[in-house]
Amino acid sequence: MEKIIVQGRKNGQKIEIACSNLVMGAGDFLRADNMDFAGPVLDQYFEMGGNIFDTARHYRHSEKAIGTWMEARGNRDSVIIQTKGGHPVREASDVPRVTPEAIHEDISVSLDTLKTDHVELFALHRDNPEVEVGAIMEAMHKEVEDGRVYAIGLSNWELPRIIEANEYAVSHGLTPLSFNSPNFSLAKVNRPRWENCVSANEEMIRWHEATGLPLFSWSSQAGGFFSGRFSAEDTSDTEMVEVYYSEANWERYSRAKQLAKQKDCSPIQISLAYVLTQSFPTAAVIGPENAAELQSSVSAAGIKLTQTEVDWLDLKA
Repeated sequence: MEKIIVQGRKNGQKIEIACSNLVMGAGDFLRADNMDFAGPVLDQYFEMGGNIFDTARHYRHSEKAIGTWMEARGNRDSVIIQTKGGHPVREASDVPRVTPEAIHEDISVSLDTLKTDHVELFALHRDNPEVEVGAIMEAMHKEVEDGRVYAIGLSNWELPRIIEANEYAVSHGLTPLSFNSPNFSLAKVNRPRWENCVSANEEMIRWHEATGLPLFSWSSQAGGFFSGRFSAEDTSDTEMVEVYYSEANWERYSRAKQLAKQKDCSPIQISLAYVLTQSFPTAAVIGPENAAELQSSVSAAGIKLTQTEVDWLDLKA
């Protein structure tokens, strides 16, 4: 697996965090009571060069499972953890929690659950535009200064707020943003897949191209849109219909099938290769639940697309 570099700080010194460009996501199978099944998948991912796990306090099970796995394998120093905070609690999903207090609380709970004293990457899971960015960036900076976090980022923030937050950090001598984690895939969404989620639009892509800031894409394979399980005639999955069904996306799927035939692979592998073949650093969060699914993603990461092919897949050529 290829690596992308995330800039961080540890003990007051700049560090480079080398993250594999395939990130093991927190699928439902990743539970502490399911480690007889999940453990070998994590082991295989690790053995194939993967080193970063995407999780969050909000996901309920995965942090405990990852902590259990790291403790059993004794490999904490070789693992990169990206966790997230600031998400509303399930019992009050309409109440924002993007505050300095919530940030500190979520990191504290995550560290305890993961059985570690730090995470390499921490991102805010959601935004609350009513909160000034200054207080947020001050709180994130303090977590870095205290050594509990090495690099900070944002997930599901709109570009103007991202720019505002980063400019505040830079102008006030605080820890700047090291990564961004929106939805990004070959299939473009008609509406957010989940409430208050943000997908990378053309403006955000141009900003990443200009800044070189790494992008960690969630739902990078568009919920399996390119897997062959869906068709324009099958409208039984309401969420998929509302989020991904469009003439443009069916054309993208058609082109992915054509290119997959040329390259002797599958359309869903082409869709993953698209995410990983950009003019700026990208990583894709994947959710394999068995060895075959993991091998498919790893093989896809090795597919090299030209810029012409990337543009053609995305209907730009």
